[in-house]
Order: sequence, then structure tokens, then C-alpha cells
Amino acid sequence: SEREELAREAIRLGRALAVLMPDEAEVHGLLALMLLHEARRPARLQDGEIVLLGDQDRAMWRGSVIAEGARILEHALTLGRAGVYCIQAAIAELHTQPETDWTEIAALYAELMRRTGSAVVELNRAVAVAEIEGPEAALALVDSLELDGYRYLHSTRADLLRRLGRDDEAAAEYRAALDLSHQEHERRFLERRLQDLAHE
Repeated sequence: SEREELAREAIRLGRALAVLMPDEAEVHGLLALMLLHEARRPARLQDGEIVLLGDQDRAMWRGSVIAEGARILEHALTLGRAGVYCIQAAIAELHTQPETDWTEIAALYAELMRRTGSAVVELNRAVAVAEIEGPEAALALVDSLELDGYRYLHSTRADLLRRLGRDDEAAAEYRAALDLSHQEHERRFLERRLQDLAHE
């Protein structure tokens, strides 16, 4: 697909840049991040349907690409001056481990938030908080964010409300996310979530 071709080209350019700038940690961190994300690509969509990270078939992940990304990240960290790309790559690498260390992921997102001030980063931290402290704590964090109109805020909030048994509120949030989404595979995923709620 066009997206896969763009990813391959970005990785090719990343490799070239790493050769030209061997002492720049963030260059290697960005390359590691791209490789770690690309390694999981085959498992992200099945028959045109989104498969969430926790439900993906890890046998479909490209182990050699994960190993390469992890090696490059380790090298980047030895260079010092690790920045936001190295942090993001470290989070991606933790997601490839057999047991997900949500506490470490939450800590890395907190550091990323400190450096960027991004509410989207804080939304991602809320997902980790839900795994550590439960959906109620995560929902309080999500509700403090000024991201109205951002579809992933609504879908995240919907999932937390569903886990809390607040199905009517969850359905409203899924519908809000659906209204904001223009990608067909995302729309199918959200519609399936709504159907699941209706049958619970």
C-alpha cells in the first residue's frame, strides 16, 4: 500500500541519516521508533479490521526488525542527550516485551509530557494509568484534558466508561468518535464497539 511504501522510504532515509550523523542520539532514536512500529504492521489490520495491540497475534510481528530497533535504541541511549524520539522508541520497545511494564510506560509518558506539554501524550499516559490504577483513575485524567473534537479522546473515554459499566455514556462517546473519523477501518471498529455494547 501507499502507507507501507512511505514507511519503507522513511526508514531508508533514517538509515542514511544515521550514517551521516552517527553521534546524534535522536537520529538513532527516530530510526528505532520507525522500525519498532513497522515491525508490528502485519498484525495491525486483519481482513480490513483494526486489531488492538493487546489482541494482536505476536507471531505476525517481524522479530528481526524488532531486534534491530531495540539494538539501535540501545545504541542511541549510550550516546546521551536522549530526546523525545528516544523516549517514544523506548515506549514502543516496552510494548514488544512478553509482559508489558505499564508502570515504566506511564513514567516514560510522564517524562514525554514534561518535555512536550502535549495533551495527546497525556491521553496516552491515561491508557497506561488505566492498566495500573484502573479505569476510574484514568477517566479522571482524561476528563482534565482539553482535547474536545479529538476523536481518540472520545474513543479512549468510551473504552474507560465501558469498563466502568457506564454503557450509555460509552455509546455516546463511541458515536462522537465515529462522527469525527473518516477512515473506514476506524469507523468499522467503532461501529463494532457500539454493536457489542448493544448486545451486552
